[in-house]
Amino acid sequence: MASTRNDDLGEAVELRILREKVRMLAQAKASLERDLEYYRGELAKLLSPPYIEAVVLELLDNGRVLVRSSSGPNLIVDVADGVDRSKLRVGALVALNSRGSTIVEVLPSRYDPMVKPMIVEEKPKVTFSDVGGLKDQIRELYEIIILPLKNPGLFVEMGVEPPKGVLLHGPPGTGKTLLARAVAGEAGVTFISLVASELVNKYIGEGARLVREVFRLARDKAPSIVFIDEIDAIAARRVDIGTSGEREVQRTMLQLLAELDGFNPLEGVKIIAATNRLDIVDPALLRPGRFDRIIELPLPGMEARLEILRIHTRRTRLADNVDLVEIARLTEGFSGAHLKHLVVEAAYSAIRRNSKAIAQEDFIEALNKMKKHRRGATEGSQSHI
Repeated sequence: MASTRNDDLGEAVELRILREKVRMLAQAKASLERDLEYYRGELAKLLSPPYIEAVVLELLDNGRVLVRSSSGPNLIVDVADGVDRSKLRVGALVALNSRGSTIVEVLPSRYDPMVKPMIVEEKPKVTFSDVGGLKDQIRELYEIIILPLKNPGLFVEMGVEPPKGVLLHGPPGTGKTLLARAVAGEAGVTFISLVASELVNKYIGEGARLVREVFRLARDKAPSIVFIDEIDAIAARRVDIGTSGEREVQRTMLQLLAELDGFNPLEGVKIIAATNRLDIVDPALLRPGRFDRIIELPLPGMEARLEILRIHTRRTRLADNVDLVEIARLTEGFSGAHLKHLVVEAAYSAIRRNSKAIAQEDFIEALNKMKKHRRGATEGSQSHI
């Protein structure tokens, strides 16, 4: 009897062990099946042909779509079942199958990686109070840029189209970039800043594409201001030159002219450009309807220099003997950038004296140092002529 009970107990233990082994093997099988399914999927991805990126140009009446493929030609293609046709619109990015004959997916909208960093500030903190000596220029910019952005209905009532943009010109350091940022800050709009040379690319058509991307970004961020510095880099007077580089620069400028002409509406988008060399800018860019106003920013006069000095010293600690009027009188021919640098050099002079305030002698020392450097730079440039 006892041996029978022991046998039954042993069989029960052995059965539990076998059941545990079966459970563990079932888990291992499930894990291996998951791994197998994963590697099958990865293998399918490796073997599957790549998609071709394209841009929708037109939706045709027969349900087909005209697209421009990234490989070059324009194609008329079908739309695969399962693609949301409500997302298909002109300018949308789509994926074509490897043969380039069918739209299989609508891609999310994106900007060119070279364009994204061009957004400098959503709403600049600079205002007109940070700009000195440019009262007439500020008034004109208010009329051309800020007023249409804030009160477009006024121009509709008058029956005229609001201006598209303005071209600032003048010597280096006279405040062109600062003034453009101040306009955006006063208007409370997005400020998109770029240097024209960023639009020049060695590949054919890339410069024109970047121009289109910049204006698309500006429309998406509207109300916005696009500031193009050193515009003469792409808008120099056209000459009969056969080099491929010159032709690419001209293509970029022609695309800019097309955008300014309003082939794409610029509602809520204003353009400010700047150059130090107005004499070499192509006349096609200067005609009315493209840049509606050309504003000069000259070197500041006596009163303007005094106002600029007050702006740059309002956060500094000045000694009682500082005479800003005298400093303004001694800085004839200085630009706003030179005056800002003068304040910085005077502060360094005070630091070297272990002083906590900038004195008149610090300004005089900084002024003499800057004039010496300017004379040296002038003599050096003349020696190379």
